[in-house]
Parts: sequence; C-alpha cells; structure tokens
Amino acid sequence: MNAEERRKGIVKLLQEKNRPIKGTELASTFKVSRQVIVQDIALIRAQGIEVMATPQGYVMLQNDKNKIIKTIVAKHHTYTEMEEELQIMIDYGAKVIDVIVEHPLYGEIRSMLDISYKKELEDFMIKIQSEKAEPLASLTEGIHIHTLEVPNEDSFKKIRKALLEKGYLIED
Repeated sequence: MNAEERRKGIVKLLQEKNRPIKGTELASTFKVSRQVIVQDIALIRAQGIEVMATPQGYVMLQNDKNKIIKTIVAKHHTYTEMEEELQIMIDYGAKVIDVIVEHPLYGEIRSMLDISYKKELEDFMIKIQSEKAEPLASLTEGIHIHTLEVPNEDSFKKIRKALLEKGYLIED
C-alpha cells in the first residue's frame, strides 16, 4: 500500500467509525509508525478534510444538521468544579467540543476535549490529575469558553440554567 492509498484508508476508517481512533491504533492497522500517521493526518488536513485530534484519538468532523453549536463562558478554580461543570453539560446531552482561553500574551489557546459521555469525562479527569496538569483556565483566573454541540435549544437552556445555579456561568 502506498502513502496515498494509506491516507485514503485513514479517511475511510475515520468516516466509518463512530468513535475517536488513537494514532497508535491507526499505525497498527496500516502497519506504519505513529509518526507516519501524524504526518498523514497533517496531509489529510491540508487537503481540506476536517480531522480533529482529541485526547481520545482522531475523529472526522461531521456536520450533523440536527445538532446546534453553542458557546458558553464559565469560571471555576478546582478540579472538582471542572468535573461538575463538564458533567452538567453532558447530562443535558451536550458534547463538549473544546475549551478556549484568551491569554493576554498568546491570544486564543484552544484545546480539543471531545467529551460527550461519563466514561470520557472520567478518563479525562484521571489523566489531567495523574499528569498533575493545570487546566487551561488556570492561565486566565478560571475564565474559559466551551464550544458545545447540543441536540436542541431546550437542552442548551437547561445547561445554562444549571451552570448559572452552580455559579459557573458568566453572563453579559
């Protein structure tokens, strides 16, 4: 299999799967190194194909016309509050696509999260705490933005209400 066939195979696999695929899994499937997969993904993106790298693996961005993309601005300081905030969002059917902070020196810093169910949240929290990683929001005194994919406006209203009641939501 040549490189072009492999990249077509990667795109096909990402389109067919309904879950993120780790680079190591792709490397094993196509019998190449993980670094080759990283390069392939960069070339696939250069072709205009939207592939997102998440902590859970690579996923194709699919434009589901039934889903609504919304953003919220929130603030919290502890791991417990972060977990509770994310849990509220997924409890009301949201997929937490990313977290964004506006750094005074570097501008917008975005990290893909791709969290839509409890196991993904648990894995994320275990990893961030075991790595002793600071949340991006620690750079901005806890203030951050989340991009959410929600099933409908009612779901988004419930998320906003629950986050407001907990004191996490920043409103205009």
